[in-house]
Parts: sequence; structure tokens; C-alpha cells
Amino acid sequence: MAAIVGAYHGDPFRVLGPHLVEGRRLEIRAFLPEANEAYVVAGELARPMQRLHPDGFFEAVLEHDHVIHYRLRLEDGTGVWRELEDPYRFPAWLTDFELHLHGEGNYLQSFEKLGAHWREADGVAGVNFAVWAPNAERVSVVGDFNRWDGRHHPMRQRNGGIWELFIPGLEEGLVYKYEVKSRYRGYLQQKADPYAFYMETPPLSGSRFCRLDGYQWHDQEWMQKRAETDWLRAPVSIYEAHIGSWVRPQPSYRELADRLVPYLSEMGYTHLELLPIMEHPYEASWGYQVVGYFTPTARHGPPVEFMEFVDRCHQAGIGVILDWVPAHFPKDAHGLVYFDGTALYEH
Repeated sequence: MAAIVGAYHGDPFRVLGPHLVEGRRLEIRAFLPEANEAYVVAGELARPMQRLHPDGFFEAVLEHDHVIHYRLRLEDGTGVWRELEDPYRFPAWLTDFELHLHGEGNYLQSFEKLGAHWREADGVAGVNFAVWAPNAERVSVVGDFNRWDGRHHPMRQRNGGIWELFIPGLEEGLVYKYEVKSRYRGYLQQKADPYAFYMETPPLSGSRFCRLDGYQWHDQEWMQKRAETDWLRAPVSIYEAHIGSWVRPQPSYRELADRLVPYLSEMGYTHLELLPIMEHPYEASWGYQVVGYFTPTARHGPPVEFMEFVDRCHQAGIGVILDWVPAHFPKDAHGLVYFDGTALYEH
């Protein structure tokens, strides 16, 4: 209990959520520091929870021989009541095989599960967060939804140092980070998500949750042609551009599609090579100091508009090459540097 309240428990699922005891008693525990009162609600059942710690550790004991579906109802001291799902009643998402592949260094589709992804669990919609921090003592998801308080939403530690947590009810556009408490030297830092698809516009540094599954691509003809082309013998003419300075003022991705794509077609280029488009805090670096390798910079618009830009290039018969620059390693505190209190990404 003290470790949960003090935000240094490395395995919160052993304490929080539903626990069947001796096959006949269901103990449900929750850390709700904002709550004055709390109840476990399931259908017609509304069982009051007992405060076991003054900082907001609650427990309810039910005479059940199985785990039930329930919600938490709480009053925050202002007379306002609200209900919420308990993140600690939901199972993990990453499979043992995926964790095994990650441990081997062969999880080539890691971006499909690591980071922030919308999913449904037990019929409840929410966001699944996953991050690699093998040398962390505790990792929490923090954001406006929990007042950036790392005592809330500590994550489940999986094999290989991956941490994950499903948080129900979160919506697209939310800003979040991971609060990483290292096992070494008392290191504590709020970090942007290395697998985020979207970030705040610098100098802001938070990650944003966004869904990419709604975009409809229209480049099937070009993709088919790409697969059939012998690129060792085909003519190639590459135009390199830094889109932040290609025209002034800085264009949006859609404006770039309207102006750059027709120019490339007119001049006969086969490919466009973009100087690093991944998110970078320092604009004068021309993108060579990346903190988010899966994040097209928000300076020109959201990721879906970047997808539309690439789609427009393909429809015009123009391939897109992205510069990828891991050798320029930035020292921004919210980025990859010293991620879990060790040189995790520097090596």
C-alpha cells in the first residue's frame, strides 16, 4: 500500500484492481487520491469502499467466487459524483510471442502495439499505452486527464522491460507523456512517447494520441507499379527538399501537396527526398535532431495530412524518400536521451 501511495511500486496489478482470494472473496482495490468517497458499482450493486490510507487508497470486499464487471463511482469532495472504469481490471494486450520477438530484436511491427493505440477491451473503448523502459522502477502515463500526477496510472511491467496500461475513456487529441522513475540515482523524468504518431508543436513537447486507421489511400496503382519496377535499371531523378524552408511562410502538408507535387511532375522528377520530417525540437537543425521517429513534425499539420501529402505524390507517380538520421542524437530532456535512467537509446 505504501509503495502504491508513494509511487514506487513496480507491479501495481498485484495490488490494484480485482483479486479473488481463496476462491470465495473478491477484493477490489483502487488508488483514488481525489476521492472523498468511493463505491464499487455493478448492476444494482453499489458497495462502499473503505479508505485504508489517508492519501486515497480504497478497498471493497465482495462475497463473490469470480471476478465481476464493475465500475468505480467516486465523489471528489465538491459534491460532484462521477463513474469511471478501473484500468486495473483489464488484461494486457501484448502477447508473449510479441514480447519474445521484442527481446530478440525481431519485433519488426513493434509500432503496431508500442506507443498509444485505440482498442476495445471487454467491450470498453480506450487507449492502450506501451513503452520500453527496462531499467525503470515505475512508469506511469500522465496527462491533463490525471493532472500530470505520476501516482495515477502506473503501468504493468511485462517481460523484457516493456510497460503497458489500458486506460478506458480517453479521446483522440489528448496530450500525454510517460513519467519514468529509474532504479538508478533517483532519476525521474516525464518523457515523450518514442512511438507516438503525433506530438505537440515545438517548443511544446507532449505526445498526442491520434488514430490513423480512418485514412483511405488512393495510391494502389503506384504501389503496384513500384513492386513491378526494376529500380536498378529504371531512370531515377530525385529532388531533395527541406519543406520548412521550401517556401515562406512555412507551408502546411496540404499546401505543399498543392504546390510542390505539380512542380515535381512538371520538371520530370521521379522521387522526392525530404530532409528529416520526423519531430525535432530545434528548428535550426533542419530536422537532424529527432525525438520522435514515428512522428511527422506537427509544424505543418497532423499526421493524417502528411499521409495525404504522400498519397498525392504517389498518385502523381512520384516516390517519397525520408531521410532517417539516428546519428544526430539530441539531448532534450523529454526525448530519448537517458530514457530510463540509462543510455537506453544512445547505444
